[in-house]
Amino acid sequence: MTASAARRTALAAQGFTDPLPTGAPTRRHLTRVVDRVQLLQLDSVSVAVRAHYMPMFSRLGAYDRGLLDTAAWSDTRRKPRLLTEYWAHEAALLSVQDWPLLRWRMREREKAGSPRVDRVLQRSPALPDRVLAAVAELGGATAGQVEAHLDVAVAGGRGPWWDRTDTKIICEWLFAIGELSTTTRVGFQRHYALTRDVLPPELLATEIGEPDAVRALVERSARALGVATEPDLRDYFRLSPRQSSTAVAELVADGVLEPVAVQGWTAPAYRHREARTPRAVQRATLLSPFDSLVFHRPRTERLFDFRYRLEIYTPAAKRVHGYYVYPFLLGEHLVARVDLKAERDAGTLRVLGAFAEPGHHTGEVAAALAEALAEMADWLGLQRVAVEPRGDLSAALGASASTTKRAPRRL
Repeated sequence: MTASAARRTALAAQGFTDPLPTGAPTRRHLTRVVDRVQLLQLDSVSVAVRAHYMPMFSRLGAYDRGLLDTAAWSDTRRKPRLLTEYWAHEAALLSVQDWPLLRWRMREREKAGSPRVDRVLQRSPALPDRVLAAVAELGGATAGQVEAHLDVAVAGGRGPWWDRTDTKIICEWLFAIGELSTTTRVGFQRHYALTRDVLPPELLATEIGEPDAVRALVERSARALGVATEPDLRDYFRLSPRQSSTAVAELVADGVLEPVAVQGWTAPAYRHREARTPRAVQRATLLSPFDSLVFHRPRTERLFDFRYRLEIYTPAAKRVHGYYVYPFLLGEHLVARVDLKAERDAGTLRVLGAFAEPGHHTGEVAAALAEALAEMADWLGLQRVAVEPRGDLSAALGASASTTKRAPRRL
């Protein structure tokens, strides 16, 4: 495969060549995107919009974020829960039906334990049972609410911001081993419930051995990526090299994966047998730093010649591009990046920095990016886009943004 064919295959697999909704996106459109990407990574940063909302926007255009909230954190007879939360890539939303595929990870984490959990259990061996009983009684609660219910004292007081109370540690451990699940989030704070009260009983009764589960996860990764190296496939659900290499070999033997050589890639690649390679990609959209198209940085660099590093934890004076930077997809290329901040009180989507990638015409990129920013601002309920004079694209983008009223949904 040529490098271009690999890019187009990857973009098609991720849903960037699917037709955009002709009207307001619906639950059916949301399900289509989840079927494509398999998971939506969660992250607490909300400087512009939380990470799990953005992939839907990137693939569907403006949509009601309540649609995703309902799919993930609501369960009724008419609209059963579609998504559940667990450690997939990182903390992520994934199809409820895929929860049994990660039971082996839950058992693994229970067996392995952790020094922090072990210390808590040494101090309070009955705390897990007490937490489960409290959650059952409360019917869904934050760790703080559980703690207040139990009146658990925090040994030694609260430490730095990364320390947790004993109750929070145990709630997270019970979540990791599958005893608790997230029933809802309020202000991004996780509300725990007994897993049996969140997921359908038939899923809880489903047992899938680790080899079969891992093979299914690798096959899902391959569908989501289109064409990928073994480390790419491994990273999607954070599998071990042993698990992934065995599953890849079996999927190749069964004809599910086809070995291919991609121009410029040093490692062997594998294409899912159902992957398609469109003649062109016609999409202009911004991407979350945690979008599944770009969250594996080595693949992003290999596929798009786009070196991308999140600089949240880099001191401000040492940042190259900014605090929370969104790549900009234009056609089959990542052509720019913008550091964005939503100033909701001022009704402004502020571009703190705008940078073009080498070899891409700044006028064309600026015009398309201005339209994408206008659409994003409108989606977020913001009235204007303001461009700060930082970055080689800022002047052209500022000029384009000043004349852009509303973004089209296609190139």
